[in-house]
Amino acid sequence: MNSILIVEDEEIIRMALKKLLERNHYRVVEAGSVEEASQLKLTDFNMIISDLRLPGAPGTEMIEKAKSIPVLIMTSYASLRSAVDSMKLGAVDYIAKPFDHKEMLSTVARILTEKAASEPATKNPEEPIDKNTGLGGMVGSSLAMNKLFSTIRKVAMTDTTVLIQGESGTGKELVAKSIHALGARKEAPLISVNCAAIPESLIESELFGHTKGAFTGANDDRSGLIEAADGGTLLLDEIGELPIEAQARLLRVLQEGEVRRLGAVSPISVNVRLISATHRDLTQMVADKQFREDLFYRINVMPLFVPPLRERSNDCLELAHAILDKLCKKLNHPAMTFTDRATNAISQHNWPGNVRELENAIERAIVLSDNNQIDSSHLSLQQYENEEQIEKALSMEDYFVQFVTEHESDMNETELARKLGISRKSLWERRQRYGIPRNRPS
Repeated sequence: MNSILIVEDEEIIRMALKKLLERNHYRVVEAGSVEEASQLKLTDFNMIISDLRLPGAPGTEMIEKAKSIPVLIMTSYASLRSAVDSMKLGAVDYIAKPFDHKEMLSTVARILTEKAASEPATKNPEEPIDKNTGLGGMVGSSLAMNKLFSTIRKVAMTDTTVLIQGESGTGKELVAKSIHALGARKEAPLISVNCAAIPESLIESELFGHTKGAFTGANDDRSGLIEAADGGTLLLDEIGELPIEAQARLLRVLQEGEVRRLGAVSPISVNVRLISATHRDLTQMVADKQFREDLFYRINVMPLFVPPLRERSNDCLELAHAILDKLCKKLNHPAMTFTDRATNAISQHNWPGNVRELENAIERAIVLSDNNQIDSSHLSLQQYENEEQIEKALSMEDYFVQFVTEHESDMNETELARKLGISRKSLWERRQRYGIPRNRPS
């Protein structure tokens, strides 16, 4: 059984996290500060989860004390800046508070899996891929996927710039993580940036950093995410959303191997491997003057295409069984099977939302089933007319908003939070984030 140390001064959060982890078969020990945690034998733990802001000393001090034990940093401020500072100090990852249970459990499981994989001798990259586990969490034995796995292995051993293309939900980020994990930079950080998730007004500061006084609110010097990736890999997800001004700065990084912070006179040398990913047609964007042609040719040195699920029909059932096994373990549910009607439905569905839609459909089915079998009715598969409907169907934010607005008139806040599997505090914070005031007028 894996042992986890929680370092958190807020007792409510600490106890809630402890209960969550213990329900999922982890042994948990608590501490309220770095000083209290230092009294424990840290080598007894498989990982440490520490809040960033703690009384006395910051949670990042646990990184040096923990040595080889991975440290996951929690921060209430949910900013990329906190992530950069923590990961530069050696944190294995960070998670923003308030976090949902699913996000925390998947992050913990991934970190422990990666730690376990790094302890024995590294598997020879030339060994054949196990079709049951795939590569980097990807599953599939179709010709298209085997070709992709083979290319990933070849690309990983070089420092070539990679552009990963494919529809939403196909697993482009898993491809990037596999390339990094199999390459010479695997011990260095992999910094992932979703270009679509950062406001246009902040993207340049977050990527390139800034000097004190560079703009209103720049109260001190700050390094950017590109600097944080020095020596490692930078994944720019949804690079098609990068503003033209930021594209010009990125081009300089690729051409000169240096980054200049906003407001700085002198550049800083960086050694970064760039992996980009997008679901957009960059060729068309170049023609429409929405993406720089010179940058496109710089990032498109080694193009990789992740096929949509509808073109991997032979993989659908294999993938569905792998997802079902994984989710049953994650949800602490007894092993389940698909009925013949369910397997037929999975095989015949077009899966416009790709692997993400398949995973969400199976998780929903596990919850709806009253026994250990999943039938086609539990999958609740729909046909979507356009991408907007797909994104809406797959969005957990939309689900949260819909659930709260439909049930807040007949449930109190405690009942709502319990049904959603979160704390009252998290419910309140998400209400603020999504603009759902309490006791809305009818």
